[in-house]
Amino acid sequence: MLKKITLIFISLAIILTSLEAGTSKRKGTAGAEELRIPVGSRGVALGGGVVAEANGVDALFWNPAGASFVNKSAEAMFSHVSFIADLKVNYLAVIANFGGVGVFGLSLKSLDFGQIPLTTVDAPDGTGETFSPNYLTAALSYSRRMTDRIYVGANFKLISERILRESAVGFAVDIGLQYRLESGLRFGAVMKNVGGNMRFDGPDLEWGVVIPGSEPGAPVRSLRVPLQEFELPAAFELGFAYNLKVGEAHSLTLAGSFQNNNFTLDEYKGGLEYSFNNMLFLRLGYSYVNEADYIFNSPSFGVGLNIPLGGTLEASVEYTYRKVKFFNNNQFLTVRVAM
Repeated sequence: MLKKITLIFISLAIILTSLEAGTSKRKGTAGAEELRIPVGSRGVALGGGVVAEANGVDALFWNPAGASFVNKSAEAMFSHVSFIADLKVNYLAVIANFGGVGVFGLSLKSLDFGQIPLTTVDAPDGTGETFSPNYLTAALSYSRRMTDRIYVGANFKLISERILRESAVGFAVDIGLQYRLESGLRFGAVMKNVGGNMRFDGPDLEWGVVIPGSEPGAPVRSLRVPLQEFELPAAFELGFAYNLKVGEAHSLTLAGSFQNNNFTLDEYKGGLEYSFNNMLFLRLGYSYVNEADYIFNSPSFGVGLNIPLGGTLEASVEYTYRKVKFFNNNQFLTVRVAM
């Protein structure tokens, strides 16, 4: 079995090297960039390098394979982040464990842009009206423990974007794998946001015009502007993690990953977590892109607290602070309930 897993990771590495790597020239040419916005305080606190470490409901975003590494019947989480440029991101996810059948999950991510002044050609300073774009991503997830070491999972995403009366709809899939050893060493890989192109369309792209030079009374003709399709921000990520027990009450987790992006430069992520009695968690992480002005080349710090509520019921509250260049720093708050 170990040879088969090794072969799988070698094959994934070959896929990684054969993918069209992103460059700084390709930035801004993909759409649906909300798919790349991270959710969940723990993963961000560890620099985002948790492709091999994420588990339970928290794994749905990072690597759906880890959702089946859970000993609870059900888990739910809500995460909120004040992102850049006054953008708010809310995320809600639930999973249900059906034993040998697998783990099923649902998640919903929404973006709150606030109220934006409406401008037109005739009123470039604003009409006095406002609007708010509506960006929503819903996902159905499935994860299963194939053996005592191998976990697989997938997300099936519906992507909806609406600006005024124009909208775009797309579909994407994430496919993940985790390999966990009893020694505490773990490996993970995931392909994210693989799907077809999207394109905006709507009634505001069509209007009536009179052909210049036409005689008086000439009929009004319909003019429609077709918009260009855009690709999704696909990525491939490969990582490892190691969990070390230090006595009965203490443990350390080291996690890291490499992410190849189709439309931007490669990312290097890593972090360290200290756990006391599996109740108090202190976290430190860093993500790096080889670009001087990359706004997320910065450290992140986090803390988590597990709260037993009696029986099998427990809750956790997690907070992460991430420094950001040029914008306000990010603050992530996550609440999780398990039973």
